[in-house]
Amino acid sequence: MGDALWKLTAAAQAEAVRGGEVSAVELVESHLERIAEVNPEVNAVTQLLAERARQAAEWTDRRRAAGEELGPLAGVPFTVKESTAIEGVATTFGTPRFRDLVAPADAPPVARLRAAGAIPIGHSNVPTLIVAGMHTRSELFGDTVNPWDRSRTPGGSSGGDAVAVATGMATLGLGNDSGGSLRIPAQFCGVAALKPTTGRFPADHRIPGADDPGPASQLLVTDGPFARSVGDLRLAYEVLAGADPRDPRAVPVPVYGESLPGPVRVAVVVDPGGRGVHPTVRTAVATAADALRDAGYDVREVPDVPRLDEALDAYGRITATEFAPSWPAVRTLLGEGGDRFIEMMMEQTPPASAEQFMKLMGAWMNIRRSWAAFLDDHPLLLGPSFTEPPVEPGLESRDRAGWDRFESGRRLCTVTSFVGVPGVAVPTGMADGLPSGVQIVGRAFREDLCLAAAEAIEDRLGVLTPVDPGQGQGRRTV
Repeated sequence: MGDALWKLTAAAQAEAVRGGEVSAVELVESHLERIAEVNPEVNAVTQLLAERARQAAEWTDRRRAAGEELGPLAGVPFTVKESTAIEGVATTFGTPRFRDLVAPADAPPVARLRAAGAIPIGHSNVPTLIVAGMHTRSELFGDTVNPWDRSRTPGGSSGGDAVAVATGMATLGLGNDSGGSLRIPAQFCGVAALKPTTGRFPADHRIPGADDPGPASQLLVTDGPFARSVGDLRLAYEVLAGADPRDPRAVPVPVYGESLPGPVRVAVVVDPGGRGVHPTVRTAVATAADALRDAGYDVREVPDVPRLDEALDAYGRITATEFAPSWPAVRTLLGEGGDRFIEMMMEQTPPASAEQFMKLMGAWMNIRRSWAAFLDDHPLLLGPSFTEPPVEPGLESRDRAGWDRFESGRRLCTVTSFVGVPGVAVPTGMADGLPSGVQIVGRAFREDLCLAAAEAIEDRLGVLTPVDPGQGQGRRTV
């Protein structure tokens, strides 16, 4: 094949392995060579599983030689966030305290990807315990670098996977999102990502020593994939969706819903809540809107999304209340300065009383009801994942002004996580040497509509990655 194997899409890689055009071993070796070349520059892959990946590839090749039918992701290498379990590997959460916390089994989404033939090639970096901030820096593994510009953060908390996919070290990445942790790194690194509906993918987000997660931990966090193209996201989506006895939250909803009559209506909200948006982000949303119009969508700018301020307040109060009892112990695991982000959150949003918490839970349902009505009228919503271009590392933990900028910038991600609806982040091009992008939000369990719209944008605006960080300077695609 002409190009290096790591440059191919997941679909092309799997097809080549299934057809015997290349071996799974060759595919894995191509990615291991890319990791050796690039990871020292970006520090995204934390625990490299080279020998395990080679063994899995050899087994795949033996199965093909024996005439067995291989899965839709045969041989495709993927990375896994340090907070998600891979059997026999430490799930460190980026903290030295969990360095030896070896997982007894794969987390459900890892098991699903393996069953489809994909091969885990390594863990990827996170902010310490995934709560030290947005910037991907852990006590155990250090800082991950944005491959486009070392002075900008790759985002987080799934930043390691986004960088691994953007630079070609992995074809797919497995992260999670409770308020932008997939979609923000996707925008900052120039890749695509899917945050599914709550209950679409089975998962297990329990932290060691905390086997009784509260409602926010159960309902806000969703696992999801990164890819360089929307088509590859769709492949991962089809594999990851469905019920699983390990997760009673996951429901057996069809992966594809009924076609909608007429042109699909898309509501456009450039500046949710009217708090301001950077000109390059405004341009990205306008560019995506034009692409959707060209594709035949009925695109309409609307005044705002439903009950934004109320939803943001409820999200903050519920999560702070749930987190407060464990905070004294958690902060000891974060290292010097690692507690600043959550400490500012706790100061800004004091825990609720039992009576207040019950009212907040009722408000949560009513806000979801308002969003369901909004999306019944407009099946899709187009808006920013983050209302600024990639920001400097550690902005959200620097001071109160930085924390406020971060919270404001991710507001559409926060509210859509709160109401549990799906969102697909897709690049729209480059602005001032950095990637730009948008997200498409949809009705619950209509990821298919989001993916179709995102693919229409991609078809007209192109794919940005893989990128070569080239001595850490970025801004050069290969």
